[in-house]
Amino acid sequence: MSAIGTVLVTGGTGQTGRVVTDLLHRRGVYVIVASRNHPREPLTPGVRHLRFDWADPATHDDALREVDSIYLLPPPLDADPVNVVDGFLRRARDAGVRRTVLLNSSAFPLRARGLHAVRLTVQQLPEWSVLLASGFMQNFVGTHPTAVAVRERHEIVAAAGDGRTGWIDAADVAAVAAELLTRADHDNREHVLTGPEALAYDDMAATIAAEWGLPVRYRPVTAAERTVQLTEAGLPRPFVDALVGADVLTASGAEDRVTTEVAQIAGRAATSFAEFVRRHRG
Repeated sequence: MSAIGTVLVTGGTGQTGRVVTDLLHRRGVYVIVASRNHPREPLTPGVRHLRFDWADPATHDDALREVDSIYLLPPPLDADPVNVVDGFLRRARDAGVRRTVLLNSSAFPLRARGLHAVRLTVQQLPEWSVLLASGFMQNFVGTHPTAVAVRERHEIVAAAGDGRTGWIDAADVAAVAAELLTRADHDNREHVLTGPEALAYDDMAATIAAEWGLPVRYRPVTAAERTVQLTEAGLPRPFVDALVGADVLTASGAEDRVTTEVAQIAGRAATSFAEFVRRHRG
């Protein structure tokens, strides 16, 4: 099988897309960053940007021209992206694209509709991978509502009870994606990606308090209360339902697992939450 020469990175300005782009460029792969808006920060010399809008099919064909492999992020905040992603991948297949790596969540079973049923669309390409990533540690930094609550109110609010999750650093997800986008011995399957330990929110609050010197605590709420909070924060109701559903499944123990896929594929140990928090101190 010939080597992968050109990779299209959708969501190329996002948490994982930026890192995937950088890793691929270092490997000598030609990268096309596809996003609706031009990146705010200059791209690495040699990386090309193309305007790409999921809602505008006229932008799709240009993005797919002479592409070998696609890093695929479904439309953001779209709770049921199956049709639009399926149509895009049909165009990709007809354009001769060989491989796609889809970023998805481990928080729902395959029978779930919408965000997670999109996992089936990738199988129309000759080579495919699905990354079923656990919750991102990045939720606790930056402008994410969880991070804002930690900084401003010194609390973590969720409807997850004392359920545990194998939280993962988005950079580790990107490292796995970069490997699967380009490796020669590709194996069509799904990969459940987690960090090195499963943590409850009480554990995470204690770690943040110790590393950042903030009196952070976990405040559990009901699913109904969390739905109201996220809706009032301006998120679309279908997306709110998906997020709260993930909390409910976490409370039931569905996310209490740890895998070694990061080490096996990326060749490095997954980042611990304590290490991540320490790195983002201040």
